[in-house]
Parts: sequence; C-alpha cells; structure tokens
Amino acid sequence: MVENRPWANLIAHIVLISGVALVAFPVYVAIVASTHSLSGLLQGTLPLLPGGHGIENYTRMWQSGVSNAGAPPAAQMLWNSFIMAMAITVGKLSISLLSAFAIVYFRFRFRMFFFWIIFVTLMLPVEVRIIPTFQVAADLKMLNSFAGLSIPLIASATATFLFRQFFMTIPEEMLEAARVDGAGPLKFFKDILMPLSVTNIAALFVIMFIYGWNQYLWPLIITTDPDYYTIVMGIQRMTSEENPQWQLVMAAVVMAALPPVLVILFMQRLFVKGLTETEK
Repeated sequence: MVENRPWANLIAHIVLISGVALVAFPVYVAIVASTHSLSGLLQGTLPLLPGGHGIENYTRMWQSGVSNAGAPPAAQMLWNSFIMAMAITVGKLSISLLSAFAIVYFRFRFRMFFFWIIFVTLMLPVEVRIIPTFQVAADLKMLNSFAGLSIPLIASATATFLFRQFFMTIPEEMLEAARVDGAGPLKFFKDILMPLSVTNIAALFVIMFIYGWNQYLWPLIITTDPDYYTIVMGIQRMTSEENPQWQLVMAAVVMAALPPVLVILFMQRLFVKGLTETEK
C-alpha cells in the first residue's frame, strides 16, 4: 500500500521547483539584459525586469551584427552554425550506421581489431589532435569552407559503438528470414535495420546536433573569413573587444540558444524513448 504523505510531496515539489529556478535564472537574466540599453546595464545593478530596447537590440544584431568587433549579422552566423551542425550530425550518423552494420553483419579478417581501433579514438578528441588535423585540412584546401568546418569532426566512435550494441540485440532469425526472402545486405539494412533504429537515430541526432552547434575551438582555428563565422565565434569576438556591447551580446546568446532548444522540444519524445527503450 502506497502511503499518502502530503508533507513529503510538498518538500519534493519545493526542491524540484528550486532546482528549476536555479537553472532558469541565468537564462532569464540573459533575456532581460538583451532588452536594455548599454547604459542601463552599466549602472552597477543587475536589472531583473525587461527593458524597452528589445526589438532594437535583436533587430540590430540580426541585421547588422557588431562590425567593429568582427561579428557579422546574427542571421548569417546562425545559418553557418546550422549548416555545420547538420553536416556533422548527418555525417556522423551515416558513417556510424554503416560502420556498425559492417562490423556486426559482415565476417572479415581483423573485424574486431578495426572496431577497437575505432573505439580507441574516443581517447583522441579534436583538441588533442588539433595540430595534425589542421595541417591536413590546410593541405586539402579546406580552410574557410563548410567542408573544413564539418568534415574533420564527422567521425564518431561513440555512435558506432551504440549502433553496434543495438544491432547485436536484433535476433538472428530476422537476418535469416531476410535471406530466405532474397533480400541482399543493403535491402536488409534499409528495410529492417533502419526502421528499427529510428529512436536511436533520433536520440543521437539531438546529441550530435548540439555537439556540432556548440563547437568553438575548431571553427576558431579553421576559419578567418567572417563569411564562415559561427554564432559561438561571433559571441566570443563580441566579448573580447575593449568595450563589449553587452545588450547585443545577450541578444546573440538568446538567439544562439533557440535552435538547440527547438530541436530538443521537437524530438523530445523520440529522444527519451531512444535513451530508455531496451526492447524493440
């Protein structure tokens, strides 16, 4: 029998609401700061109520940016970030699906050796191998290009490992039935494995998109042309100038946070299902 404890429920709700407020407060401060003028933010007290310059700040940041800080219009930087994040996400998922499929369903020499080589690359993030990666990108003429922004970050041992583990849970009878029906490897992959992997793909899509969207160090090194600046780079350059225009910085921060939030909200159900579902 489950006991009804009103005080325990009240305390639990108070703790949860306090946690949400603690996490949401910096976001609220950024939104409020983006609606004030620069002089209003430099008065020595942090405003907690919205100001009257929100439309002006967002319009200026969206259309003009901050040219003296080397930040192009936010619309252009957001588009660059979106292309980069989508290229990284689609590339990671495509390569990981195919590599996991080959490792699980094809029998060839050194199969597990190649898998562990892929897995060991988890110990070599881009920050560790950034100098040789930059040299290769420069030799291939990929500086200041979307290819240079995305291709060096596409390989993903994590996604390969997760898809391999999922493929290994699929019963052998499904493979045998596909063979009896005359289905080849690609048809089995397209008609059986892909539909069964939808929730896993959705969960990894969200994770990889946010990973690509939040990239800072690699775009900062590979790109010197403002036409290829991402929104994270623009924010960094705006905060690095001598007298930052904090109201525009906060407007850019809010706009930079919206696409990942929208992706999570749009794919929330599949994302949670892909992380928690164990039976297909």
